Amino acid sequence: MMIPSPNQSAVIETGATNAHERVSPASDVTAAGLPQQSAQEPAQELRQNSAQVPRQQQPRREKRDVHGWVVLDKPIGMTSTHAVAVVKRLFSAKRAGHAGTLDPLASGGLPIALGEATKTVPFVMDGHKRYRFTVCWGEERDTDDTEGRATATSDNRPASDAIEALLPQFMGVIQQVPPQYSAIKIQGERAYDLARDGETVALVARPVEIHKLSLIEHSDSGHSTFEAECGKGTYVRSLARDMGRILGCYGHICALRRTLAGPFTESDAIPLEQLEALCDRAASGEGNLADALLPVETALDDIPALAVTRADAARLHRGQAVLLRGRDAPNSSGTVYVTVAGRLLALAEIGNGELIPKRVFNLSGLTASAGRRQGV
Repeated sequence: MMIPSPNQSAVIETGATNAHERVSPASDVTAAGLPQQSAQEPAQELRQNSAQVPRQQQPRREKRDVHGWVVLDKPIGMTSTHAVAVVKRLFSAKRAGHAGTLDPLASGGLPIALGEATKTVPFVMDGHKRYRFTVCWGEERDTDDTEGRATATSDNRPASDAIEALLPQFMGVIQQVPPQYSAIKIQGERAYDLARDGETVALVARPVEIHKLSLIEHSDSGHSTFEAECGKGTYVRSLARDMGRILGCYGHICALRRTLAGPFTESDAIPLEQLEALCDRAASGEGNLADALLPVETALDDIPALAVTRADAARLHRGQAVLLRGRDAPNSSGTVYVTVAGRLLALAEIGNGELIPKRVFNLSGLTASAGRRQGV
């Protein structure tokens, strides 16, 4: 595995949208998840109100260095961008980003990287995702979920055996056309922006990989619940749309929950209310914010670890390569994460008998509690 370039991480840290987020065609929130100013509240009035409080009296929370992962159990109705902003504010963190967007309609695990953990975001983005979702049969919608308008209807309802027989067609590497309301860029414009303006765009099918797809529940009322494990770039909404078309009954997503994102499972996820309560206790001296963090290296579970001496660590920290010698030298090549005295130091590449640092971590500040690992 090659280490992603610094530019890749920079894009992700700003909250770039990926496969599972798009803007609702009729929304009263901004991209940051905050209410838009109404026509009845002119900007002049807002300026007058804010002018009543002297600038020097407006409290500003000082930002601090916080390093680690928070896996938020994102509630329905919240955008991923807003969720990141909320967690960043709760921790007063200097930097934050997420590793795989969830639609406002969706709930479940949203991995949020704080501080130096943002350097490991691409490794989570490339990991498997697992979703539990419910399809409502009989109606296709322009957004491929409940928030859109109906574009096709049918009185037909599929039998469970017909659904089961269809599933193998959607497993393995398949060609999938993204939804009209998706973050795909077309000549520099997001597809969902063009769709909101009434334009119909021709999106090109792209290869995605679905590792598992199973029918969990089926009811005569026209609803079926599935579980899918898939790779990067898969649209569950497109999956529901395409199954409905082949079955001749149409369909759209009416419930969606993410239960796995890379190394992070449902057991790692913390509800927003619980996180807020923990932060309140920590502010009053009754708790520790570090208890809500998973270590930065949790995102690197699939990468070999290599321990080095303090002398070698000093060279790596300065960006210098280290020669690998002796019987303990690894005989493999590729990406490793380097530790010194049990502490994460760097991401590095092994090649030609050298250990070459690519990303160095500076973990001064608030980090995860000792022993706080996935599943602990």
